[in-house]
Amino acid sequence: MTASKLFTVGHSTHSISGFLSLLQKHGVTAVADVRSVPVSRFTPRFNRYAIERSLRDSDIKYVFLGKELGARTQDLTCYVDGRVRYDLLARTPDFVTGVERLRKGSQSERIAVMCAEQEPLDCHRCVLVARVLDEHGIAVEHIHGDGHIEDHEAAMRRLMAKFGLDREDLFRTSAMRLQEALERQERRIAYVSEDR
Repeated sequence: MTASKLFTVGHSTHSISGFLSLLQKHGVTAVADVRSVPVSRFTPRFNRYAIERSLRDSDIKYVFLGKELGARTQDLTCYVDGRVRYDLLARTPDFVTGVERLRKGSQSERIAVMCAEQEPLDCHRCVLVARVLDEHGIAVEHIHGDGHIEDHEAAMRRLMAKFGLDREDLFRTSAMRLQEALERQERRIAYVSEDR
């Protein structure tokens, strides 16, 4: 069996043609939308049914996985002080199901996990979804807005550098420093419920 690989991509403010060319450049055959709320007032061309149609017209499959892998979960057990905790979210049955669907799908399709943010580090698709996929032995590559690819390991090194955690430390392993960087970034980007 071939080793699984997935991409991630942010639709950002791309034109539809620009976004489609990013996907085609990397041979993407399917998009998994992991936005909890797949609509945008600012980029309506990426609203769920509009992007699904555009992708279909370009022979790219579309699946909505926002319920399973979205950052704004309806599962109240994932909230601590009104903020989603990624470690709790990653253990929910829906999330586990979503990851398994991606794993299985990656055996026959070149899937791009899509969310809105351009910068992977500013999005749960990288800090949560890609991290869990990586832990399951699935290679993840992030497609940047200019078309270049960054593998997940390089993205994690960049995240550590962002917080000054990329240097050797006598008392903490690289894994411990990465965990701290992930936790700090999660505090910056995790969804906070307005009902808290």
